[in-house]
Amino acid sequence: MALQLRRKIDEYLAEWKKNPNHLPLIVKGARQIGKTFSIENFAQQYKSFVEINFVTSPEYKTIFERGFSANEVVKQISMINPDFKFIENDTMIFFDELQACANCATSLKFFALDKKYDVICSGSLMGINYQEIDSVSVGYKIDYEMYSLDFEEFLWAKGYKDNQIDDLFDNMKQLQPLSQTVMDVMMQNFREYILIGGMPQVVKMFVTKNNFSGILDTQRALLRAYGEDITKYAYGLDKAKVRNVYESIPAFLAKDNKKFQISKIAHGARNREYIGVVDWLNDAGIVNICYCLDLPELPYKGNYNPQNYKLYFRDTGLLIASLDDEAQADLRANKNFNTYKGAVYENIVADMLTKAGYPLYYYKNAKGTVEMDFFVRDANSAVPVEVKANDNSTPSLNTLIDSDKYPSVKYGIKLCHKNIGFNGKFYTFPYFLTFLLKRYMMWRIEGGK
Repeated sequence: MALQLRRKIDEYLAEWKKNPNHLPLIVKGARQIGKTFSIENFAQQYKSFVEINFVTSPEYKTIFERGFSANEVVKQISMINPDFKFIENDTMIFFDELQACANCATSLKFFALDKKYDVICSGSLMGINYQEIDSVSVGYKIDYEMYSLDFEEFLWAKGYKDNQIDDLFDNMKQLQPLSQTVMDVMMQNFREYILIGGMPQVVKMFVTKNNFSGILDTQRALLRAYGEDITKYAYGLDKAKVRNVYESIPAFLAKDNKKFQISKIAHGARNREYIGVVDWLNDAGIVNICYCLDLPELPYKGNYNPQNYKLYFRDTGLLIASLDDEAQADLRANKNFNTYKGAVYENIVADMLTKAGYPLYYYKNAKGTVEMDFFVRDANSAVPVEVKANDNSTPSLNTLIDSDKYPSVKYGIKLCHKNIGFNGKFYTFPYFLTFLLKRYMMWRIEGGK
């Protein structure tokens, strides 16, 4: 029996269906992250399931030519396939590959008003002109952005239960160090997650075989597919420039200063020639952008320089797969993640924070004497998050907390290969607990100290 992955969207879809006033849903996300499978699995709860894929069945693109009312669209679908059954209040209509038929979005308003059928759309962010879709359906649909598996979903795939996750969280709340057994086992799981990432196809291969056989080939095939999709879908942009930025990311992450600089990706390259390229890669679900704050204080939004940023791969397994063969051998044979100048640990933390719902910000002062990898927040303070590839000292973290220049910073968080602790100024957590950081910060905000 094939391994069926438990995903967080499963619970979201169940709650969506339960709401009597739910609107049509658009599930967005990068390619190959499991959107279609999760929706098809959820659809088994309905008496009737109508699935239309605008790429594999392009004839359905014509169903909106006579208008967008729910009755008219259903009539046109039935003309193409009379076997489809439309049972009022117990039918789910799934429009897949929405990017191939943007007209479909206009019909969502009418399905929302009609209320007879549940409608879910899905598509690759890479191909969706989302501004266009949003403008025609605003107020009549809701969005859910899906990612590749986060670390918690990876642990579920390996058989871990919710109560075991809760035990980890209880240790965080109580600032109680984990047992050495838990530390060792979870660090092993975390290293596996770094190497294979969260793409469902890759995770299934690894968990089923319990080894890395075939993993790298599959990851590199996914990388090639992303590159081909850039050539296919980067409308209105110089596709060579998009690929150039995409393929340059590992080189910048390998530098001590991981700031991404357009001027260094090609001879004579200038920012004005690359307008929209980085945003497109972000919107397509391929990269995470981490902006440099002007000052480490709240609010973060509007307090950053849009020209000063770092780029991370959205899936760390794909970053690993993009490295040369020598780096591959070192990482897989020796688990030597430190050699890549901390890039691997920074990338995985950026990925985990993004999947937890955090926008990404970092800070570096004008002199370069204070630099911080990431920031989260509680109710009223900026919280610096330092990622240490080794157990070096933390001068920047101490400066941010101690100096009167940074009144918004009251305490900090250090992520490293060390157990849970608190030294009166910053909390120390092992890397693998990053997936619980949002939950921990919310617990603090709600009064659990």
